[in-house]
Amino acid sequence: MKLNSSVAAVVTGGASGLGEATARALAAKGVKVAIFDLQAEKGEAVAADIGGIFCEVNVTSDDSVDAGFAKARDAHGQERVLVCCAGTGNAIKTAGRSKEDGSIKHFPLDAFNWIIQINLVGTFRCVAKSAAGMLTLDPVDGERGAIVNTASVAAEDGQMGQAAYAASKGGVVGMTLPIARDLMSEGIRVNTILPGIFNTPLMNGAPQAVKDALAASVPFPKRLGDPAEYAGLALTMIENGYFNGEDVRLDGAIRMAPR
Repeated sequence: MKLNSSVAAVVTGGASGLGEATARALAAKGVKVAIFDLQAEKGEAVAADIGGIFCEVNVTSDDSVDAGFAKARDAHGQERVLVCCAGTGNAIKTAGRSKEDGSIKHFPLDAFNWIIQINLVGTFRCVAKSAAGMLTLDPVDGERGAIVNTASVAAEDGQMGQAAYAASKGGVVGMTLPIARDLMSEGIRVNTILPGIFNTPLMNGAPQAVKDALAASVPFPKRLGDPAEYAGLALTMIENGYFNGEDVRLDGAIRMAPR
């Protein structure tokens, strides 16, 4: 797909981190970018900076996602590109003993479901609704659209406490090929990136010693990933017309230890 001012894109989680980097990279190509996020102040600022539009969207809500797509399409037209970066995580053991009194407790199911609803169902909700919109477009060079999802290396080597997070991201990986097959006759490609440890705003809140230790755990290069590197791979997946149905790790060859 040729990325230029004739193309509209939606980036979920585009107010910061990997999503912001991707929104900026798309805008640098001339693409009309709509940012879906709950961080209104940050999202508005990024959108203003790149000449895009901000839509306050909760990916766990049908109504909110529908309203976001309606606003984005009213401003830019039907999107040909969707990049899903919205997501979150938690760290709770499946079962264990309280450090305070030794009592036994298990992973609260509402906390497990919350992660699944955001990372997995929220991603699929945006993909399904965007793909339905893309079906209304005429093909350009044989294709109607391209979708990039975000999983995590935790999908393949989740650590202690990451049962919900790993399950949600594993689900994103697992649905990539079936969705690509569902949409193959309509000229829509679907790929997924599995990022390793990236220098995002969430990571910036960690002590420097923690960040240094994480960087040292990466085989090569021994540093945290740059969000611009994620954005670069996302654009490659969009621009390369033979890139389809793939799940690609972007992690400096790291394989996560149990803890």
